Amino acid sequence: MSIVEERKKALENKFVHDQELKFKAEGRRNKLIGVWAADLMGKADREAYGLEVIDADLKQAGDQDVFAKIRNDFDAAGVLKTDEEIRAKMEELLAVAVEQISGN
Repeated sequence: MSIVEERKKALENKFVHDQELKFKAEGRRNKLIGVWAADLMGKADREAYGLEVIDADLKQAGDQDVFAKIRNDFDAAGVLKTDEEIRAKMEELLAVAVEQISGN
């Protein structure tokens, strides 16, 4: 294999690895944000709600489906959080999830 081919293969492998880490981190973040939201709504089964949030993320690309689920559920439960607070918590928990996934 030539140096160029080896470099190309290495870059492809890195891309695949990075995408896997991103997928895992977003899944972990979704569970964490679900547990946080469940606490605020007083749900008894926080883990089950976390799984609902993970499932909600499969509806469309991006974070909007996760945000929309939490926003709608907060509104229905009377939880007073702004859109900015929810999005900030999602960002905060994504950083936590990345740290957990990478083992730091």
